[in-house]
Amino acid sequence: MAPSHRSALARTALVLAALVLPVALLTGLTGCSWGGIDNSKAIGTPASPDEPQRVRIPSLGVDSPLIRLGTDHDTGRPVRQPPKDHSDTAGWCTGSALPGRPGTAVLVGHRDGGEANGVFRELGTLREGAAVEVERGDGKVLRFTVTAVRTLDGDAAFATRKEHPTAPAERALRLIACAGDDPGEGSGHRFLVVDTLLRS
Repeated sequence: MAPSHRSALARTALVLAALVLPVALLTGLTGCSWGGIDNSKAIGTPASPDEPQRVRIPSLGVDSPLIRLGTDHDTGRPVRQPPKDHSDTAGWCTGSALPGRPGTAVLVGHRDGGEANGVFRELGTLREGAAVEVERGDGKVLRFTVTAVRTLDGDAAFATRKEHPTAPAERALRLIACAGDDPGEGSGHRFLVVDTLLRS
């Protein structure tokens, strides 16, 4: 290849790097990356009467509709957060259990919605014994009691009892929100996790 051609290619590569690198850094430094998925492609409303349609946390004044968070059509990976323009709305991960059924149902929401506060902005203030209510598509209300509030890394936060069953008959509900980056080296994002159990 002629020197002039190599120089032109080198200049082109430098220009592309200058354009792409800031975007990559911005993507990695802003918000909470829960998998890098275009989650606008996998949301919807309850598809059956026993699916959850609303979550309420009376002590926090939370009363939010739930959107379905399924699988990204392009990547086949599960969607783990509502879109940023739905920061005031929580979502139910359809790959988790149905609320009230054996296993763990997973609801996720934002704490920081950018210009607006996220639906789970005060999730960390919940304490053991607090009530969480889930309304199903048929209008039935399920009542859960908070058993633990903690911070976990991504793998642990989304490892529910459905995937790692320890008590098959247990009917649990897990609320998850981003807790920011872990200051530890290489440990990635941290998540605020609230575990609850269905009241008998």
